Amino acid sequence: MMQIDIAQLARDFAELIGADQIRAPRGPESFVAELVLEPKDADETSAIVQKCERDQIPLATMGAARSCLRIEPLPVAVSLARMNRVIAYEPEDMTVVVESGVTLGDLNRMAAERGQRLPVDPTHAELTTVGSLIASAKAGPIRFSEGTVRDLLIGIRFVGHDGRIVHAGGRVVKNVAGYDLMKVLTGSFGTLGIIVEAAFKVRPIPPNYMIAIGAYTSIAEAFTAARQADQAARLFHCEMLGGALAAPFVEAGRIALLAGFGGIRAEADHQRAQIVAALGPATQILAEADAAMAYQRLCDCAPNDPPLAVQMAVLPTELGRCVEECKADFRAHALNGVAQVFGPAAITVEGASQFVARWREVAHRGRGHLRVIAAHANLRANLTAFDTPPGPAMALMRRLKASFDPHNIFNPGSFVGGL
Repeated sequence: MMQIDIAQLARDFAELIGADQIRAPRGPESFVAELVLEPKDADETSAIVQKCERDQIPLATMGAARSCLRIEPLPVAVSLARMNRVIAYEPEDMTVVVESGVTLGDLNRMAAERGQRLPVDPTHAELTTVGSLIASAKAGPIRFSEGTVRDLLIGIRFVGHDGRIVHAGGRVVKNVAGYDLMKVLTGSFGTLGIIVEAAFKVRPIPPNYMIAIGAYTSIAEAFTAARQADQAARLFHCEMLGGALAAPFVEAGRIALLAGFGGIRAEADHQRAQIVAALGPATQILAEADAAMAYQRLCDCAPNDPPLAVQMAVLPTELGRCVEECKADFRAHALNGVAQVFGPAAITVEGASQFVARWREVAHRGRGHLRVIAAHANLRANLTAFDTPPGPAMALMRRLKASFDPHNIFNPGSFVGGL
Protein backbone atom coordinates (compact mmCIF):
# COMPACT_ATOMS: atom_id res chain seq x y z
CA MET A 1 0.00 0.00 0.00
CA MET A 2 1.35 3.40 -0.96
CA GLN A 3 2.29 5.92 1.73
CA ILE A 4 -0.48 8.44 2.39
CA ASP A 5 -0.16 11.72 4.26
CA ILE A 6 -3.06 11.39 6.71
CA ALA A 7 -2.87 15.04 7.81
CA GLN A 8 -3.16 16.19 4.21
CA LEU A 9 -5.90 13.67 3.59
CA ALA A 10 -7.86 15.10 6.53
CA ARG A 11 -7.55 18.59 5.06
CA ASP A 12 -8.73 17.35 1.68
CA PHE A 13 -11.79 15.65 3.11
CA ALA A 14 -12.52 18.69 5.31
CA GLU A 15 -12.96 20.71 2.11
CA LEU A 16 -15.27 18.00 0.79
CA ILE A 17 -17.61 17.32 3.73
CA GLY A 18 -16.58 19.69 6.53
CA ALA A 19 -13.95 19.48 9.27
CA ASP A 20 -16.55 18.69 11.96
CA GLN A 21 -17.29 15.39 10.18
CA ILE A 22 -13.71 14.14 10.33
CA ARG A 23 -12.03 12.72 13.40
CA ALA A 24 -9.31 10.44 14.68
CA PRO A 25 -10.23 6.80 15.42
CA ARG A 26 -11.29 5.84 18.94
CA GLY A 27 -10.38 2.63 20.74
CA PRO A 28 -10.77 -0.43 18.48
CA GLU A 29 -11.42 1.85 15.50
CA SER A 30 -7.65 2.35 15.31
CA PHE A 31 -7.36 -1.19 13.92
CA VAL A 32 -9.77 -0.27 11.12
CA ALA A 33 -8.42 3.04 9.82
CA GLU A 34 -6.24 6.05 10.55
CA LEU A 35 -8.95 8.60 9.75
CA VAL A 36 -12.72 8.40 10.34
CA LEU A 37 -15.19 10.23 8.08
CA GLU A 38 -18.81 10.76 9.11
CA PRO A 39 -20.94 11.74 6.10
CA LYS A 40 -24.44 12.97 6.85
CA ASP A 41 -26.14 11.67 3.69
CA ALA A 42 -25.73 9.53 0.58
CA ASP A 43 -24.47 12.46 -1.51
CA GLU A 44 -21.56 13.09 0.86
CA THR A 45 -20.82 9.36 0.91
CA SER A 46 -20.78 9.44 -2.88
CA ALA A 47 -18.32 12.34 -2.88
CA ILE A 48 -16.02 10.41 -0.52
CA VAL A 49 -16.06 7.36 -2.78
CA GLN A 50 -15.35 9.45 -5.86
CA LYS A 51 -12.28 11.00 -4.23
CA CYS A 52 -11.06 7.64 -2.94
CA GLU A 53 -11.36 6.11 -6.40
CA ARG A 54 -9.68 9.08 -8.06
CA ASP A 55 -6.74 9.05 -5.61
CA GLN A 56 -6.60 5.26 -5.07
CA ILE A 57 -7.33 5.51 -1.33
CA PRO A 58 -8.65 2.26 0.23
CA LEU A 59 -11.56 2.68 2.64
CA ALA A 60 -13.59 0.61 5.05
CA THR A 61 -17.17 1.01 6.22
CA MET A 62 -17.35 0.91 9.99
CA GLY A 63 -20.06 0.33 12.58
CA ALA A 64 -18.90 -0.29 16.14
CA ALA A 65 -15.58 -1.76 14.89
CA ARG A 66 -16.26 -5.11 16.55
CA SER A 67 -15.73 -7.28 13.46
CA CYS A 68 -12.32 -6.00 12.38
CA LEU A 69 -9.64 -8.61 11.72
CA ARG A 70 -7.17 -6.31 9.98
CA ILE A 71 -3.46 -6.59 10.60
CA GLU A 72 -2.86 -2.99 9.49
CA PRO A 73 -5.45 -0.19 9.33
CA LEU A 74 -6.63 1.36 6.09
CA PRO A 75 -6.19 5.11 5.56
CA VAL A 76 -9.92 5.89 5.77
CA ALA A 77 -13.03 4.51 7.44
CA VAL A 78 -16.55 5.72 6.70
CA SER A 79 -18.80 5.75 9.77
CA LEU A 80 -22.52 6.17 9.09
CA ALA A 81 -23.26 7.21 12.68
CA ARG A 82 -24.79 10.49 11.44
CA MET A 83 -26.99 8.65 8.96
CA ASN A 84 -29.36 7.27 11.58
CA ARG A 85 -32.80 8.37 10.40
CA VAL A 86 -35.95 6.30 10.00
CA ILE A 87 -37.09 7.10 6.47
CA ALA A 88 -40.48 5.40 6.57
CA TYR A 89 -42.31 3.05 8.89
CA GLU A 90 -45.61 1.52 7.79
CA PRO A 91 -46.93 -0.68 10.63
CA GLU A 92 -50.02 -1.68 8.66
CA ASP A 93 -47.86 -2.90 5.76
CA MET A 94 -45.26 -4.24 8.20
CA THR A 95 -42.34 -2.53 6.44
CA VAL A 96 -39.67 -0.11 7.58
CA VAL A 97 -37.01 1.88 5.71
CA VAL A 98 -33.99 3.15 7.65
CA GLU A 99 -30.55 4.61 7.06
CA SER A 100 -27.63 2.32 7.75
CA GLY A 101 -26.49 4.10 10.90
CA VAL A 102 -29.68 3.20 12.80
CA THR A 103 -28.94 0.60 15.46
CA LEU A 104 -31.00 -2.55 15.71
CA GLY A 105 -31.81 -1.64 19.32
CA ASP A 106 -33.29 1.73 18.33
CA LEU A 107 -35.20 0.23 15.41
CA ASN A 108 -36.81 -2.45 17.56
CA ARG A 109 -37.71 -0.03 20.36
CA MET A 110 -39.63 2.02 17.80
CA ALA A 111 -41.32 -1.04 16.26
CA ALA A 112 -42.18 -2.48 19.70
CA GLU A 113 -44.55 0.44 20.27
CA ARG A 114 -46.70 -1.12 17.53
CA GLY A 115 -46.16 -4.70 18.69
CA GLN A 116 -43.61 -5.44 15.96
CA ARG A 117 -39.91 -6.14 15.57
CA LEU A 118 -37.21 -6.82 13.02
CA PRO A 119 -36.67 -10.46 14.03
CA VAL A 120 -32.90 -10.69 14.05
CA ASP A 121 -31.05 -10.86 17.34
CA PRO A 122 -27.24 -10.75 17.11
CA THR A 123 -25.19 -10.02 20.21
CA HIS A 124 -25.38 -6.46 21.52
CA ALA A 125 -28.17 -5.03 19.41
CA GLU A 126 -27.45 -1.57 20.84
CA LEU A 127 -24.07 -1.58 19.06
CA THR A 128 -25.23 -3.27 15.86
CA THR A 129 -26.02 -0.83 13.07
CA VAL A 130 -28.26 -1.83 10.18
CA GLY A 131 -25.30 -1.49 7.83
CA SER A 132 -23.12 -3.90 9.80
CA LEU A 133 -26.08 -6.24 10.32
CA ILE A 134 -26.37 -6.64 6.55
CA ALA A 135 -22.69 -6.45 5.59
CA SER A 136 -21.63 -9.03 8.19
CA ALA A 137 -24.82 -11.14 7.89
CA LYS A 138 -25.19 -11.20 11.68
CA ALA A 139 -27.79 -13.44 13.30
CA GLY A 140 -28.82 -14.84 16.67
CA PRO A 141 -31.09 -17.41 18.31
CA ILE A 142 -34.27 -16.75 16.32
CA ARG A 143 -32.59 -17.48 13.00
CA PHE A 144 -34.15 -20.92 13.56
CA SER A 145 -37.73 -19.65 13.12
CA GLU A 146 -37.33 -16.29 11.37
CA GLY A 147 -34.39 -16.83 9.04
CA THR A 148 -31.57 -14.33 8.70
CA VAL A 149 -31.38 -10.72 7.61
CA ARG A 150 -31.29 -11.67 3.93
CA ASP A 151 -34.77 -13.19 4.36
CA LEU A 152 -36.13 -9.90 5.74
CA LEU A 153 -34.44 -7.44 3.40
CA ILE A 154 -36.73 -6.13 0.63
CA GLY A 155 -34.80 -3.10 -0.58
CA ILE A 156 -31.34 -1.59 -0.42
CA ARG A 157 -29.52 1.58 -1.41
CA PHE A 158 -25.75 1.70 -1.64
CA VAL A 159 -22.90 3.80 -2.95
CA GLY A 160 -20.78 1.87 -5.39
CA HIS A 161 -18.18 2.32 -8.11
CA ASP A 162 -17.72 5.91 -9.30
CA GLY A 163 -19.80 7.12 -6.36
CA ARG A 164 -23.01 6.00 -8.00
CA ILE A 165 -26.01 5.68 -5.69
CA VAL A 166 -27.66 2.39 -6.60
CA HIS A 167 -31.15 1.23 -5.64
CA ALA A 168 -32.33 -2.38 -5.59
CA GLY A 169 -35.62 -3.87 -4.47
CA GLY A 170 -38.16 -1.47 -3.02
CA ARG A 171 -40.38 -0.62 -0.07
CA VAL A 172 -43.05 -3.26 -0.53
CA VAL A 173 -42.90 -6.97 0.24
CA LYS A 174 -43.96 -8.03 -3.28
CA ASN A 175 -41.05 -6.88 -5.36
CA VAL A 176 -39.72 -8.77 -8.35
CA ALA A 177 -38.03 -6.03 -10.36
CA GLY A 178 -34.32 -6.04 -11.14
CA TYR A 179 -31.39 -8.10 -9.91
CA ASP A 180 -31.42 -9.36 -6.33
CA LEU A 181 -28.57 -7.15 -5.19
CA MET A 182 -29.78 -7.46 -1.59
CA LYS A 183 -28.45 -11.02 -1.41
CA VAL A 184 -25.20 -10.07 -3.16
CA LEU A 185 -24.47 -7.33 -0.62
CA THR A 186 -25.56 -9.35 2.42
CA GLY A 187 -22.43 -10.84 3.95
CA SER A 188 -20.09 -9.00 1.55
CA PHE A 189 -18.24 -7.29 4.45
CA GLY A 190 -18.18 -3.90 2.74
CA THR A 191 -16.16 -5.13 -0.24
CA LEU A 192 -18.70 -4.18 -2.93
CA GLY A 193 -19.91 -0.76 -1.79
CA ILE A 194 -21.26 1.26 1.14
CA ILE A 195 -24.81 0.40 2.19
CA VAL A 196 -26.59 3.66 3.07
CA GLU A 197 -30.25 2.62 3.38
CA ALA A 198 -32.29 -0.57 3.76
CA ALA A 199 -35.94 -1.59 3.66
CA PHE A 200 -37.17 -4.55 5.71
CA LYS A 201 -40.31 -6.46 6.37
CA VAL A 202 -41.04 -6.54 10.11
CA ARG A 203 -43.09 -9.09 12.01
CA PRO A 204 -45.38 -9.15 15.07
CA ILE A 205 -43.82 -9.81 18.46
CA PRO A 206 -45.17 -13.24 19.52
CA PRO A 207 -47.22 -13.16 22.73
CA ASN A 208 -46.67 -15.31 25.81
CA TYR A 209 -42.99 -15.98 25.17
CA MET A 210 -41.46 -18.70 27.36
CA ILE A 211 -38.08 -20.42 27.64
CA ALA A 212 -37.52 -24.04 28.56
CA ILE A 213 -34.10 -24.63 30.15
CA GLY A 214 -32.57 -28.06 30.41
CA ALA A 215 -29.22 -29.17 31.87
CA TYR A 216 -27.32 -32.15 30.45
CA THR A 217 -24.18 -34.07 31.27
CA SER A 218 -22.99 -34.51 27.68
CA ILE A 219 -23.22 -32.77 24.31
CA ALA A 220 -24.79 -35.86 22.73
CA GLU A 221 -27.51 -35.93 25.40
CA ALA A 222 -28.18 -32.23 24.89
CA PHE A 223 -28.54 -32.60 21.11
CA THR A 224 -30.95 -35.48 21.61
CA ALA A 225 -32.98 -33.22 23.88
CA ALA A 226 -32.92 -30.46 21.26
CA ARG A 227 -34.47 -32.79 18.68
CA GLN A 228 -37.10 -33.87 21.21
CA ALA A 229 -37.96 -30.22 21.95
CA ASP A 230 -38.28 -29.53 18.22
CA GLN A 231 -40.75 -32.38 17.86
CA ALA A 232 -42.72 -31.32 20.93
CA ALA A 233 -43.33 -27.65 20.06
CA ARG A 234 -43.05 -24.99 17.39
CA LEU A 235 -39.84 -23.44 18.65
CA PHE A 236 -38.68 -19.85 18.15
CA HIS A 237 -35.11 -20.84 18.96
CA CYS A 238 -33.08 -23.76 20.30
CA GLU A 239 -29.72 -22.67 21.71
CA MET A 240 -27.05 -24.75 23.37
CA LEU A 241 -24.24 -23.45 25.56
CA GLY A 242 -21.15 -25.31 26.73
CA GLY A 243 -18.36 -24.54 29.19
CA ALA A 244 -18.32 -21.18 30.96
CA LEU A 245 -21.11 -19.84 28.73
CA ALA A 246 -23.60 -22.23 30.32
CA ALA A 247 -22.89 -20.97 33.85
CA PRO A 248 -25.63 -18.26 33.99
CA PHE A 249 -28.30 -20.87 33.25
CA VAL A 250 -27.29 -24.26 34.70
CA GLU A 251 -24.94 -25.68 37.31
CA ALA A 252 -21.22 -25.88 36.56
CA GLY A 253 -20.09 -28.65 34.24
CA ARG A 254 -23.47 -29.06 32.53
CA ILE A 255 -24.53 -28.29 28.96
CA ALA A 256 -27.41 -25.79 28.82
CA LEU A 257 -30.30 -26.04 26.35
CA LEU A 258 -32.61 -23.03 25.97
CA ALA A 259 -35.68 -23.55 23.80
CA GLY A 260 -38.01 -20.60 23.21
CA PHE A 261 -41.70 -20.92 22.32
CA GLY A 262 -44.99 -19.05 22.67
CA GLY A 263 -48.12 -17.89 20.87
CA ILE A 264 -51.69 -17.28 21.93
CA ARG A 265 -52.32 -18.39 25.50
CA ALA A 266 -53.88 -21.76 24.70
CA GLU A 267 -51.12 -22.58 22.22
CA ALA A 268 -48.34 -21.52 24.60
CA ASP A 269 -49.77 -23.56 27.48
CA HIS A 270 -50.15 -26.62 25.26
CA GLN A 271 -46.56 -26.33 24.04
CA ARG A 272 -45.33 -25.88 27.60
CA ALA A 273 -46.93 -29.17 28.61
CA GLN A 274 -45.55 -30.90 25.52
CA ILE A 275 -41.99 -29.69 26.14
CA VAL A 276 -42.04 -30.74 29.79
CA ALA A 277 -43.35 -34.16 28.74
CA ALA A 278 -40.58 -34.48 26.16
CA LEU A 279 -37.69 -33.19 28.26
CA GLY A 280 -38.73 -34.33 31.71
CA PRO A 281 -40.08 -32.75 34.89
CA ALA A 282 -36.69 -31.23 35.78
CA THR A 283 -37.07 -28.83 32.84
CA GLN A 284 -37.21 -25.24 34.05
CA ILE A 285 -39.81 -23.00 32.38
CA LEU A 286 -39.43 -19.22 32.49
CA ALA A 287 -42.28 -16.89 31.50
CA GLU A 288 -43.07 -13.17 31.29
CA ALA A 289 -40.33 -10.89 32.69
CA ASP A 290 -38.08 -13.81 33.66
CA ALA A 291 -38.22 -15.19 30.12
CA ALA A 292 -37.52 -11.76 28.63
CA MET A 293 -34.45 -11.30 30.86
CA ALA A 294 -33.15 -14.78 30.08
CA TYR A 295 -33.63 -14.19 26.35
CA GLN A 296 -31.64 -10.96 26.46
CA ARG A 297 -28.89 -12.69 28.41
CA LEU A 298 -28.94 -15.48 25.83
CA CYS A 299 -28.71 -13.08 22.88
CA ASP A 300 -25.62 -11.40 24.34
CA CYS A 301 -24.05 -14.62 25.58
CA ALA A 302 -20.39 -14.61 24.56
CA PRO A 303 -17.04 -14.30 26.34
CA ASN A 304 -15.96 -10.75 27.07
CA ASP A 305 -13.39 -9.79 24.42
CA PRO A 306 -12.36 -13.36 23.49
CA PRO A 307 -8.80 -13.63 22.13
CA LEU A 308 -10.08 -16.03 19.46
CA ALA A 309 -13.56 -16.91 18.19
CA VAL A 310 -14.71 -18.82 15.12
CA GLN A 311 -18.04 -19.69 13.57
CA MET A 312 -18.68 -22.98 11.85
CA ALA A 313 -21.63 -23.90 9.66
CA VAL A 314 -22.05 -27.62 9.07
CA LEU A 315 -24.81 -30.11 8.39
CA PRO A 316 -27.25 -29.92 11.31
CA THR A 317 -26.88 -33.65 11.87
CA GLU A 318 -23.11 -33.20 12.22
CA LEU A 319 -23.13 -30.23 14.60
CA GLY A 320 -23.13 -32.20 17.85
CA ARG A 321 -20.09 -34.22 16.84
CA CYS A 322 -18.30 -31.11 15.57
CA VAL A 323 -18.68 -29.02 18.73
CA GLU A 324 -17.66 -32.02 20.86
CA GLU A 325 -14.49 -32.50 18.81
CA CYS A 326 -13.58 -28.81 19.23
CA LYS A 327 -13.21 -29.31 23.01
CA ALA A 328 -13.83 -25.64 23.83
CA ASP A 329 -16.50 -23.31 25.13
CA PHE A 330 -19.23 -23.03 22.52
CA ARG A 331 -22.59 -21.59 21.64
CA ALA A 332 -24.64 -23.55 19.11
CA HIS A 333 -27.81 -22.79 17.18
CA ALA A 334 -28.53 -26.44 17.81
CA LEU A 335 -30.98 -27.17 14.99
CA ASN A 336 -29.42 -24.88 12.37
CA GLY A 337 -25.96 -26.43 12.10
CA VAL A 338 -24.23 -23.22 13.19
CA ALA A 339 -21.99 -22.73 16.23
CA GLN A 340 -19.49 -20.25 17.63
CA VAL A 341 -16.42 -21.73 19.31
CA PHE A 342 -14.11 -19.77 21.59
CA GLY A 343 -10.41 -20.16 22.31
CA PRO A 344 -8.91 -20.15 25.81
CA ALA A 345 -8.13 -16.89 27.62
CA ALA A 346 -4.37 -17.47 27.36
CA ILE A 347 -3.29 -18.27 23.81
CA THR A 348 -0.14 -17.76 21.76
CA VAL A 349 0.17 -16.82 18.09
CA GLU A 350 1.17 -20.39 17.25
CA GLY A 351 -1.62 -21.76 19.42
CA ALA A 352 -4.23 -19.62 17.68
CA SER A 353 -3.14 -20.91 14.27
CA GLN A 354 -3.26 -24.48 15.51
CA PHE A 355 -6.72 -24.08 17.02
CA VAL A 356 -8.12 -22.56 13.81
CA ALA A 357 -6.53 -25.25 11.63
CA ARG A 358 -7.90 -28.06 13.82
CA TRP A 359 -11.39 -26.54 14.10
CA ARG A 360 -11.45 -25.94 10.35
CA GLU A 361 -10.72 -29.63 9.75
CA VAL A 362 -13.58 -30.49 12.10
CA ALA A 363 -15.94 -28.24 10.13
CA HIS A 364 -14.84 -29.73 6.82
CA ARG A 365 -15.52 -33.24 8.11
CA GLY A 366 -18.98 -31.98 8.96
CA ARG A 367 -19.36 -30.98 5.29
CA GLY A 368 -19.28 -27.32 6.20
CA HIS A 369 -16.96 -24.37 6.56
CA LEU A 370 -15.45 -22.11 9.21
CA ARG A 371 -14.48 -18.47 9.51
CA VAL A 372 -12.69 -16.50 12.19
CA ILE A 373 -15.05 -13.91 13.69
CA ALA A 374 -12.78 -12.37 16.36
CA ALA A 375 -9.08 -12.38 17.17
CA HIS A 376 -6.86 -10.13 19.23
CA ALA A 377 -4.59 -7.96 17.11
CA ASN A 378 -1.42 -9.84 18.11
CA LEU A 379 -2.89 -13.14 16.87
CA ARG A 380 -4.11 -12.10 13.42
CA ALA A 381 -0.97 -12.23 11.29
CA ASN A 382 -1.01 -16.01 10.71
CA LEU A 383 -4.78 -16.55 10.66
CA THR A 384 -6.81 -17.17 7.53
CA ALA A 385 -10.21 -15.73 8.33
CA PHE A 386 -12.26 -17.48 5.63
CA ASP A 387 -12.21 -20.87 3.96
CA THR A 388 -11.21 -20.82 0.31
CA PRO A 389 -14.15 -21.95 -1.85
CA PRO A 390 -13.82 -24.25 -4.88
CA GLY A 391 -12.12 -22.78 -7.95
CA PRO A 392 -15.28 -21.96 -9.99
CA ALA A 393 -16.92 -20.23 -7.02
CA MET A 394 -13.76 -18.24 -6.29
CA ALA A 395 -13.52 -17.19 -9.94
CA LEU A 396 -17.11 -15.96 -9.85
CA MET A 397 -16.45 -13.97 -6.67
CA ARG A 398 -13.41 -12.36 -8.25
CA ARG A 399 -15.48 -11.33 -11.27
CA LEU A 400 -18.13 -9.85 -9.00
CA LYS A 401 -15.51 -7.89 -7.08
CA ALA A 402 -13.96 -6.60 -10.29
CA SER A 403 -17.37 -5.53 -11.61
CA PHE A 404 -18.55 -3.81 -8.44
CA ASP A 405 -15.17 -2.39 -7.39
CA PRO A 406 -12.78 -2.15 -10.36
CA HIS A 407 -10.41 0.17 -8.43
CA ASN A 408 -10.30 -2.19 -5.41
CA ILE A 409 -10.95 0.51 -2.82
CA PHE A 410 -13.82 -1.04 -0.84
CA ASN A 411 -12.38 -2.80 2.22
CA PRO A 412 -9.69 -4.65 0.23
CA GLY A 413 -8.15 -7.83 1.60
CA SER A 414 -10.88 -8.48 4.14
CA PHE A 415 -12.98 -11.16 2.46
CA VAL A 416 -12.75 -14.65 1.01
CA GLY A 417 -9.55 -15.33 -0.90
CA GLY A 418 -8.11 -11.91 0.01
CA LEU A 419 -10.80 -9.99 -1.88
